[in-house]
Amino acid sequence: MKLVLNSLVAINLSLFAVLATPSMSKAQGPAAAVSNAKPAAADEDRGYLVKVGDQAPDDFELVLQDGKKTSLKALRGKTVVLQFTASWCSVCRKEMPHLEELWQTYKDKNVVLIGVDRDEPLEKVKQFHKDMKITYPIALDPGADIFGRFAHKKSGVTRNVVIDPTGKIVYLTRLYDEKEFADMVKVIDGLAKKS
Repeated sequence: MKLVLNSLVAINLSLFAVLATPSMSKAQGPAAAVSNAKPAAADEDRGYLVKVGDQAPDDFELVLQDGKKTSLKALRGKTVVLQFTASWCSVCRKEMPHLEELWQTYKDKNVVLIGVDRDEPLEKVKQFHKDMKITYPIALDPGADIFGRFAHKKSGVTRNVVIDPTGKIVYLTRLYDEKEFADMVKVIDGLAKKS
């Protein structure tokens, strides 16, 4: 009986040691440690439904703020950057001057940049375009239907999808990270030089 009690004490002490490890707060415990691993795995796609190497969805039309229309099919043969954005998005606003600079550098080098505004009315999109002092066009995306072809609708904007002249996705960004943005520019530059 004494042996069984000693064994139970040893098991309880080892269980206490596991629960008290520095990697877990007192409020966490083992279940929280397991759940902490899940977001990292779930976040790998950053909300995207597509990945680099996929053929970009092209079953939609882009209606621009000036009333002109285009599509990815019509733009085949060019490098296309779709910038998913919205007027209420502060990170989008931070990134847009850098995208305008990119546009000015590459617009005559077989590169097309189109903002895709998430579910806002035409007048708001026109004002957003004017306020941001950008020259690249913005397309309307009622119901975030275009966005929903590339990313989960519940995930956020401020993301860029770079599509090569064959229609293949070659780069994806999320939020505005200077290094990621610089790497995207390198990819676009490489494609522009091949054109």
